[in-house]
Amino acid sequence: MIHCFKMDNVNIVIDVHSGAIHLPDDLAYDILSGASGTEEKYTKEAIAEAIGEIDKLIESGQLYTKSEEVKETAFIADRKPVVKSLCLHISHDCNLRCAYCFAADISYGNIAPSYMSLETGKQAVDFLIGSSSGRRNLEIDFFGGEPTLNFDVVKGIVEYARSIEDKFGKNFRFTLTTNGLLLDSEKIDYINKEMDNVVLSLDGRKHINDSMRKCTEIGKSSYEEVLPKFRELTEARRHQKYYIRGTFTNKNLDFAADVLHLADLGFEQLSVEPVVAPETAPYSIKREHLPAIKAEYEKLAKAMLKRGFDFNFFHFMLDLTNGPCAAKRITGCGAGTEYLAVTPEGDLYPCHQFAGDEDFCLGSLDKGITNTKWQEQFDKCNIHTKPECETCFAKYFCSGGCAANAFHLNKDIMKPDEIGCEMQKKRLECALFLLAAKS
Repeated sequence: MIHCFKMDNVNIVIDVHSGAIHLPDDLAYDILSGASGTEEKYTKEAIAEAIGEIDKLIESGQLYTKSEEVKETAFIADRKPVVKSLCLHISHDCNLRCAYCFAADISYGNIAPSYMSLETGKQAVDFLIGSSSGRRNLEIDFFGGEPTLNFDVVKGIVEYARSIEDKFGKNFRFTLTTNGLLLDSEKIDYINKEMDNVVLSLDGRKHINDSMRKCTEIGKSSYEEVLPKFRELTEARRHQKYYIRGTFTNKNLDFAADVLHLADLGFEQLSVEPVVAPETAPYSIKREHLPAIKAEYEKLAKAMLKRGFDFNFFHFMLDLTNGPCAAKRITGCGAGTEYLAVTPEGDLYPCHQFAGDEDFCLGSLDKGITNTKWQEQFDKCNIHTKPECETCFAKYFCSGGCAANAFHLNKDIMKPDEIGCEMQKKRLECALFLLAAKS
């Protein structure tokens, strides 16, 4: 199983099951891609020589490598995943009203906003320690709504976790996701001291950002409000371990301009994600938008190359030698098994995008996992249980895609989002092109 494509006159071939990447000349590429007219275009001697070289690659296990599905399936069946990461919903409330927010009017479907107490936060830390078996490195993501609305509890949880990590032989790594409106120098100093990573929400150009990310205070620009704060925070972190994270919709299909705008502002770690929304939403991405989106990803990749890689784009970051382990490549993010979300009330969900949907409630911090139906399904969710993934060249890089997106669009966590898959495949091609350009 191979995948052949061209970008900017570069020939690229990926051998799916070995992970080998080849940059063949035109003749070898035409043979591997099955191009018509090859026999008329080249001499018999040249074709024979190229086929000989291809045969050597096949013999060495670098082309047309056979699938290891049987071994991989057995490996996953024997695996006993443990919880290693929690997403704490510190606040089901927000001081923005983003048009595309999945949190059901910022309160996840609740009648009124709610906030996690310090006691519930401590209980979550205890739950993670008790559920993580022998794993040393544990992760806690402070999420919302907007977590800085409940920042004293954030600090209290960090203090509690730090006070007991040596006792239990654990090492906690914290992440915080924020819209930035409540940031000040004191909070920035604390975040840069305690948070291993920070996700900063900003969509790009001012008019694009402000059209979707509405301040609750009428007339205020969220772009103008947060930009100087994000600059202060990221400069203090020396542009390491953060992401400016944006969302693009059908209102800005020219999103490469938003990425480059953020890069021109001096931000170096960037991620702009496609919105996931029902087809009826006025800002949703539909199949007819795919050609423009794919062209935009390619435009962005070429711009990165031209600029000398002066910023990182999350979806183009690819490490072929020290990337995710085999289990991660096959199973993905671990939602529902290794990763859980905790609501302010202490209820457990497979991930933050399922919070508020009672059918997906797995249990609580008090009682543990009581709804095993969904957890068993998430445990079986991998590239070998999804027929659409079996013949996809990107399967070991996307790991079957996002289960939440699959369910919200197809009502089935095993049926990947087709539009999302098409975008993922194009992003992978761009990432491979940039690796080829660097080499």
